[in-house]
Order: sequence, then C-alpha cells, then structure tokens
Amino acid sequence: MIRRLLAGTLVASIPMLTRTLVTAAAPADCATLVSLTIPDVTINAATTVAPGSFTPPGAQTAMTLPGFCRVEATARPTSDSEIKVEVWIPPAEAWNGKFQGVGNGGYQGSISYTAMATALRRGYATASTDTGHTGDDVRFGQGHPEKVIDYGHRAVHVMTEAAKLVIRNASGRFAERSYFVGCSAGGHQALSEAQRYPGDYDGIVAGAPANNRIRQTFGFLASWIATHDAAGAPLLTPAKLALLTRSATAACDANDGLKDGLIDDPRRCTFDPATLACKAGADETSCLSAPQVAAVQRMYEGTKSPKTGALIYTGWPRGSEAFGETANQGWRQYVTDPKEPSRVGVFKYFLFHNPSWDFRTIDWDRDLAYAEQQLPHLAAVDTNLAPFKQRGGKLLVYMGWADPVVPPQTAVAYYDGVVKTMGGLASTQDFYRLFMAPGMGHCSGGPGPNQFDAVAALEQWVEKGVAPNQLIATHSTGGKVDRSRPLCAYPKVARYKGAGSTDDAANFTCVAPPAPPAPRPR
Repeated sequence: MIRRLLAGTLVASIPMLTRTLVTAAAPADCATLVSLTIPDVTINAATTVAPGSFTPPGAQTAMTLPGFCRVEATARPTSDSEIKVEVWIPPAEAWNGKFQGVGNGGYQGSISYTAMATALRRGYATASTDTGHTGDDVRFGQGHPEKVIDYGHRAVHVMTEAAKLVIRNASGRFAERSYFVGCSAGGHQALSEAQRYPGDYDGIVAGAPANNRIRQTFGFLASWIATHDAAGAPLLTPAKLALLTRSATAACDANDGLKDGLIDDPRRCTFDPATLACKAGADETSCLSAPQVAAVQRMYEGTKSPKTGALIYTGWPRGSEAFGETANQGWRQYVTDPKEPSRVGVFKYFLFHNPSWDFRTIDWDRDLAYAEQQLPHLAAVDTNLAPFKQRGGKLLVYMGWADPVVPPQTAVAYYDGVVKTMGGLASTQDFYRLFMAPGMGHCSGGPGPNQFDAVAALEQWVEKGVAPNQLIATHSTGGKVDRSRPLCAYPKVARYKGAGSTDDAANFTCVAPPAPPAPRPR
C-alpha cells in the first residue's frame, strides 16, 4: 500500500481517499507548498503566477493563461532517478474540482507546457513530467537502467501520486476525478497507466498510442533498410511519396461508396505499387523504378522474420506516404529523411549498451526475443484490463487511419486483443472505446476530419455514464471548418445516408462494418 506524509498526516491509498476526504483541510497559500513533505519528492519552488502572459522555460513564445499556483518538484524513487514534475493549480473559484495528467511525445524529456495550458484553461489542476531525463536523445539510457524504467512507465505514476497530494494541500481537498490525456508517446503512457496502475485515473484518453514500442523500433529499422540503398541514400523522394498517396487514394477512395478524397479503411485497399512501375524510356518522375517498387511493397507488408516469415511489426498503411502541409505528415520524418534508422539508439544505449553497434548485424528473431525480455518496461501491450474496468475506469482511444508514425493496425490489433481477453465486444465497450479517423495522420492533421473533443466525451462517460458512440470531427482549411464527419465507436463505421452534403456529419450514420477483406496472397 502506498503511504505518504501530507501536512503532518499519514495518508494511505490515495485512490480511496479521493472520494471521501474532499473537505479534509483548509486550502494552503501557494508559497507554503514548498514545505510540503512527500517521501522521495522535493518541492523546489511554489509560486503564484498572475493571469496574463507566461513564458515556459526554454520557450520563445509566451502563453496567455489564467492565474495559477505553479509547483516545481523533483522525484527520486531510485538512487539514479531525477524526475522533474510540475503541478499547476487554479484558484478555488476557477477550479473544476478535477485533475488532469498530460503525456509526452517521442522520447522527449521535457514538461508538456502546451498540454498543461490546455488543461488549465478548462479549469483543471494539471501535471506533467520530463520522465526523468532531458531532451529526445536516448543516450540518457546508457548505463542507467533505472532511468529507462522511469521513462518507460514509472515517472508518470510517480508524477500522478505526487500531484494528487500537492493539489490536496493547495485546495484543501482531493480532486473529485482524475484524467490522463496523451497522444503518441503520451498514448503509450496512457495505456501503460491503465495496464500497470489502474487506480491512478478514472478516465484516460490515449491518442495514437505507440504502446508496442519495442516492435515499433524494429519496424523503423526494417523500414529504413528497405527504403535506402547500400550507401544510405533514400530511394523514395518526396515527389515519389506524393505520387504514391495520390495513386493509392485514387484506387481506394470509393471503397466505402463515397468519393471524398479519403481512404476509409486502408486494410481494404489493394493498391499495388507495381502498377506505377516505369516502362522502358519512361520519365522516372512519374513512375517507380524496380527498387522503389520493392521498397514500397516492404513498407506496406511490414517487418517479417527472414527465417519464418512471421510478422514482427505491421506495415504502414496505404495513403500515409505523404500528405498535409508539413513533412512530418508522411514517411519522411521517421523513415526516408533520417540519415540513420529512427530510434536506432534504443538498440545501442538501452539494449546492447554499445554505441558502436552496427544495425546491419541485427538478428531479427534472436534480438527481438532479447529486447522483449530485457526491456518489458518499454511496452504496454497487456490486454488484461480487468483491474482498470473493475475500478470503474473508462478508456477512450483514437487513431488516424493514415498515421505514418504509428501504424493504425496496431490500435485495432490491441483493441481486438482486449475484446478477446475481456470476454467479448459488449464487455469491452462497457469501459473501452476505440475511434478510427479516415484520412487523419499522427495525432492530428491530414485531409480527413481530425479535430474533436475527446476529453469532453470522456467526462460525459465517467461523470454521467453516457458512453460515446461517436465523436464529431472537423477539418479546417485556413482556419475555417470545411468538413465534418462522425468517428464511430469501432468496429462501426460512418456511412453516407444518401442525401445532403457529404461534408456535413449530420448526413452520416454509424453502421456495422462490411465483412473483413480476404487476406492478400503471400
């Protein structure tokens, strides 16, 4: 049982107390929180921030925020831990009585100030952590296995426990409800919380969860090798990536009965890059060379064991190659543009502890087995969510069908695994709902509707028992909404009713999906 010292009182089992000790003490002046005693946690500063302009450390641009109490702390759950935490608490009259922990991105070791600002503006007390290191460089793990565990899952849990106590002392009562919101690495953190620490949060939003992180790293490595020549030069130019997206969309746009510029479900798309193969004498700017065709096919097929053919990590979806206004909405950011495989440092500094390790020496079967044995704290793939469900927790997951960073099939596979473990679809949907967004990229962006309020939907579910059957998503151009569409609770899909604008969500309904596509020939 977790025990903490709080304002001279020994407090046990925080989750049970959050419902009962809501008026346990008078609120404290912000500055006095610096003397709060929490084992393994040092309060470094507690300052009142006036309403108006606030510039986060290291930022170039100021935020406009309501007033709040800013608490800066360092947690040291092990002798090698140095976990920075910030907790922001609104004044009593502005507080909605709830707490929101926010997630990180990538391997980024920094406080998520933008996400905290969003939570604060909604009236939440909020907290973020740097996960125990600084920056996105994974060298922090070399010789520091405890720091890798901090990053993997422990830092968010420690942040959550400490934040609840700080909020209690600041406001005189525990938060009535606790939520966690994150996307990408934050989505990984979200699922890890539900799996490992089911008592931490009442409701969790997990966007584009990179929860199969070990195998994703193997997938990045295989994809880089497939799309670069022996000298390390990329085989696929931005123009070729754009050609692929246009061609895949043209081939599969109407699969759902509607020509709207979106691939509804890329698993049902049979576009073959070989149809773009250059013919003799062709202008290669409008076709693919034989090595380029092979590279794209391997990207779609995923990472497979050379020995057994077994799938190690799923492929990237058709339609994710290149789209949107920025380079990171496509394969460029993590696959084709890097000078070496993305996250190759995980092998060098987390797994083999050898900065000179040559990625071309990898043994896909042996090294995968070793990685999953040595680094289980980097994965959040446990499908048994019974403790989270039994406590009354609610989980809302969303994912773009055109995600070029975390293949969307991984979210569906995890959901299907939970359905199997938890006794069926109805039992799972009691507490866990998945929303797939056609044409949406990683966390947001892309040609499909990609803006929606998952937090509001989760609040209705947790606080009023109203489960979300759909999320209304919008797409904007130049700041003006030009399309809306319902995102349906998986496995249901949105289908046009047959009348009215196809850019209006009101003209769509959520229906059971068609029969699954037949497996592609191997």
